[in-house]
Amino acid sequence: MDFEIPKTMEKEHEELHKELRKGTKAGGATGEAAKKLVGVLHPHFVKEEDFALPPLGLLPLLSKDKVTPDMKDILLMTDKLKAELSQMLKEHKQIVAVAKKLVAAAKKEKKPEYVRFVDKLIFHAQAEEEVYYPAAILIGEYVKMKLKK
Repeated sequence: MDFEIPKTMEKEHEELHKELRKGTKAGGATGEAAKKLVGVLHPHFVKEEDFALPPLGLLPLLSKDKVTPDMKDILLMTDKLKAELSQMLKEHKQIVAVAKKLVAAAKKEKKPEYVRFVDKLIFHAQAEEEVYYPAAILIGEYVKMKLKK
């Protein structure tokens, strides 16, 4: 079974990437800070797209109590997320620290669009910590429970 990231989340990641790419071309300290942010954000996004977000694509089926044996493969992702959760949260702290440098540069160079970008990015990280990651882990636990019956 293919596990797909919900389209809304996929789109949100694409938009964040697009805005940050624009920032890397802003020049000055803002552009340099944006490039540093890419360096910490991109590998983190890759992890999320590999194993943290695809389980969420099962929510519509699971909410209708549709659990099939081929969903067992999702456990590889949810178990990996569970094992790496503390590292993912550390990465969020690192991302926020680097993002704050972008805010400082953008304020100094009067580029408020990058301050707004960082606000969006931090809100996105909070949503992952408070909702997406826990939900993905619960999906794994729910699938395990249902498949044992």
